[in-house]
Amino acid sequence: MEQLERFIGILEGLKMTIVGGIFLLISLYFVLTGTSIPSYMDPAWVTVFICGIPLVYLALTRLINEHWISSALLIVMAMVASIYIGEIFAAGEVTFIMALGALLEDYTVERSKRGLTDLINLKPEKGRLLINENGQTIEKEVQATDIQIGDILRVLPGEKIPVDGVIIDGDTSVDQSVMTGESLPLDKTIDDEVFSGTLNLHGSIDIKATKVGTDSSLEKLIRLVQEADEKQAPTQRIADKWATWLVPVALAIAIVTYLITGNLERGVTILVVFCPCALILATPTAIMAAIGQATKQGVLIKSGEALEIMGNVDTITFDKTGTLTFGNLEVSDIVSLAKDITEEELTKYVTISEVKSEHPIGKAIVNHSKENGKEYDEPDTFEMIPGKGVKVQYKDDVILSGTTRFMEDNNIDIIDSCHKELDLLRNEGKASIVVALNNRIIGVIGLSDVLRENAEAVVSTLKNDLETNVELLTGDNYKAANYFASKVGITDVHSELLPENKVEIVEQLKSSNKKVCMVGDGVNDAPALKTADVSVAMGGMGSDIAIDAADMALLGDDIEKLPYLKKLSNATLFTIHLSITISMIINAIAIICSVLGWLNPITGALVHNVGSCAVVMLAASLYDRDFSKYVISS
Repeated sequence: MEQLERFIGILEGLKMTIVGGIFLLISLYFVLTGTSIPSYMDPAWVTVFICGIPLVYLALTRLINEHWISSALLIVMAMVASIYIGEIFAAGEVTFIMALGALLEDYTVERSKRGLTDLINLKPEKGRLLINENGQTIEKEVQATDIQIGDILRVLPGEKIPVDGVIIDGDTSVDQSVMTGESLPLDKTIDDEVFSGTLNLHGSIDIKATKVGTDSSLEKLIRLVQEADEKQAPTQRIADKWATWLVPVALAIAIVTYLITGNLERGVTILVVFCPCALILATPTAIMAAIGQATKQGVLIKSGEALEIMGNVDTITFDKTGTLTFGNLEVSDIVSLAKDITEEELTKYVTISEVKSEHPIGKAIVNHSKENGKEYDEPDTFEMIPGKGVKVQYKDDVILSGTTRFMEDNNIDIIDSCHKELDLLRNEGKASIVVALNNRIIGVIGLSDVLRENAEAVVSTLKNDLETNVELLTGDNYKAANYFASKVGITDVHSELLPENKVEIVEQLKSSNKKVCMVGDGVNDAPALKTADVSVAMGGMGSDIAIDAADMALLGDDIEKLPYLKKLSNATLFTIHLSITISMIINAIAIICSVLGWLNPITGALVHNVGSCAVVMLAASLYDRDFSKYVISS
């Protein structure tokens, strides 16, 4: 059985199909020139062998094993009938068109499976277990799979956190974008929760394991992607969906025609022209043309199924960070709170304090000064307190920058104007740090993720021109999420979401009969990207896992291409439906002509080819169609 399947695979390959096509063309030449050759020497026999055997195998396995009456069965019947009456060219023609359609469809539905492997590679392999021996605490390196609930673990700066847990000692900043997609690292201290697979950035912490093995957050994330991937069923060909009634109807018309006219050739001709080859070509050829069109615009479409579904999408859900925003912090506010300190002086002092910092906020402040040509010196001493702030000595001055808790720890009073400014920044979804000089507050620095300049226009076009509902799904806090949503015109906002929460919302939308497209860029978006009916990843700065999990990718992070992609998908779906309509009309006319005896198997096969060519030409028009109106300009 295995050898038979291998043999069938060889016959179905591109090279053998091309060989079959060449011999069919030679046979057509003899037909058109009126060259008389014995039927057993017809070159089309090679085509029948190459393209017909896989077709017979497919029809029988579907009929016997799956009890499925497929379009392949109808074409096999037409092939056998044509051979029976000696019309070998007609037999070869219908099998070749079927084989060509199958190749085109297989080419357009290839999908990547690397994303899950990359996600699994994020799993920490080892952890530092703290054990007590002879009254002393020692570290022992253990496999992450051996860690038990209640174990105490030490995580050093730069290491992945091996299991879910609670901090029992130490302060740090944790990059947990893998889980939440948040653009900022989170400051963590005693009693704060940490997640498996997230990155400890600065301070050394001791944690108590609370969830291990398959219960950990990263394992759940992996499982969500696996389950969502398994739910993705391949799309049946339109012709196969209709085959249940096509086969009996074709047989009935052919038999009735034979019984009334006594002419077997008319019955065979009906079977030939009834073959749904144009239907089989309608979808893959349109999709191939659309994929070529999209590639020219820098949009990667991984499967034809995704393009079809995108044409039916009525709801698009966006992640925020890295999608509607660039995912990069920039200084947005410099607020002096001391009459004798100008904004320029405040910038100088805070840059001096942060110049040796590895924290993203510190780096953003230093970059701001560099980009604006601000001069600054390095401090004489530098001390970083993970999760709180930095303290430096510069000449005769002591500069502190960090959280309000850091200021209070150093006995610096937080003035009312400082609280007011911090509240304003929080309401705008911005990060902030307080700056103190010689034990008094001198100002506040606000930092914000940068909104993509075309984000508002993209959302507006999707909502107004393409009649698509838009919602925001983000791991950011409520205020940050709503601030950015208001900037781009999104009213349906879901904030503070973990990966499983995003999946739940996507599933809720799907259960309410919505066709959902998810747009994201991070590892944390992968389960939602897989769960949605169709998904789009940011291909330039997005994670490889998100790109592999998604059905489409915007290769240059060009979010302005999203309306174009939606319009292209709509046009592709329209073209497919139009192609089907045209092929059905041609088939209907050909059937009538066959019943009346105006067509024979050979002329019927040629008419049959007209329908197929019409479908291919219509699909090809998609490649050069102008959709520039829907590419939002900068």
